[in-house]
Amino acid sequence: MNQSSSLLKRIASGSLVMQIMVGLAVGVLLALVMPEWATSLSILGDLFVSGLKAVAPVLVLVLVMSAIANQSLNSEGRIRPILVLYLIGTFCAALVAVVLSFLFPTELALVSSEVSTTPPGGIGEVLRTLLFKVVDNPVNALLNGNFIGLLAWALGLGFALRGASESSKKLVADLADGVSLLVKIVIRFAPLGICGLVANTVATTGVDALLGYSQLLAILLGAMLTVALVVNPLLVSLKTGQNPYPLVFTCLRESGVTAFFTRSSAANIPVNMELCRKLKLHEDTYSVSIPLGATINMAGAAITITVLTLAAVHTLGIEVDIATALLLSLVASVSACGASGVAGGSLLLIPMACSLFGVPNDIAMQVVAVGFIIGVVQDSAETALNSSTDVLFTAAIEKGGVAEVAKEKEFA
Repeated sequence: MNQSSSLLKRIASGSLVMQIMVGLAVGVLLALVMPEWATSLSILGDLFVSGLKAVAPVLVLVLVMSAIANQSLNSEGRIRPILVLYLIGTFCAALVAVVLSFLFPTELALVSSEVSTTPPGGIGEVLRTLLFKVVDNPVNALLNGNFIGLLAWALGLGFALRGASESSKKLVADLADGVSLLVKIVIRFAPLGICGLVANTVATTGVDALLGYSQLLAILLGAMLTVALVVNPLLVSLKTGQNPYPLVFTCLRESGVTAFFTRSSAANIPVNMELCRKLKLHEDTYSVSIPLGATINMAGAAITITVLTLAAVHTLGIEVDIATALLLSLVASVSACGASGVAGGSLLLIPMACSLFGVPNDIAMQVVAVGFIIGVVQDSAETALNSSTDVLFTAAIEKGGVAEVAKEKEFA
């Protein structure tokens, strides 16, 4: 008895990753051994999904507004080109995710995948829907989960508050911290919610449902590896004119590995600062670019949002043309910049991208729950890509600037 209680205490006080793995294993075991009990556990999954639906709209509004209002985009030094490279890298990551999702379309086993939807007629209808969602009333957007409208209001209020007093900005930042705390509380119940979701899914659809999740995870990891080892080196090479891989592998080894286990770009900021010092970069540059990158340089988040959104679209049989896919890449890039710093924060922005295709919010939140199931690996890899790229792009701009100065002296 003492040994079992000690084991339970270790699990309860352990990391969220370990708890999710235990919940996943328990859910599968219950579904295989006692399927009638497993279906009754669906209430745990329903409560978890409902909790996510409750906090996600408020999170998008407050977090993005606070980030813009309090972020000082100092144009001195080389901050502006680093910012541009952050945005280009994030958009390229979303494009890679779109290509892989089209090459390897994935359908998910969802509880309500038979819900009737009206697919958009094309890019014109998507743009029309997007414009009307942008000008939605903010209260109505909160009530109906209109993430596009919430993002528009967050951007507008954020820029408007940049000229506010420091006390007002601090109030907005404190509000964002409070909402983030509520998100952390909801996510702490992820092991129970995932246990209920997995148990009900396996008991209802069989183990084959998990095979779809493994394919989804493979696409996510494949896209992240492609960005880390192909796209990012290409961008660095174009900027520096040198072999990028020594710098790429240094950033992955000394920043990416740590971020993989901490699963937090914000927690990895001190590691990135130390790496920048080792690389002998200018402190007045990386002291701004590294915290800025932890907020808006979200290539991994863009991949997650894009792949899971297209998985929902393929599951519902909605046709996607090239123009709409490009629009999704842009929306995923912008929304990824507002991803929460907590574990699984990018997953809560999936409904906003899904709304482009008329995917019901209930279906979108089930996809979010699937993301939490595979998040043990996905979120770690996403954070490793995001955080290591902060240093990589900062160093690329620094080295590119040095190379340009050297060329100017040579011609002089």
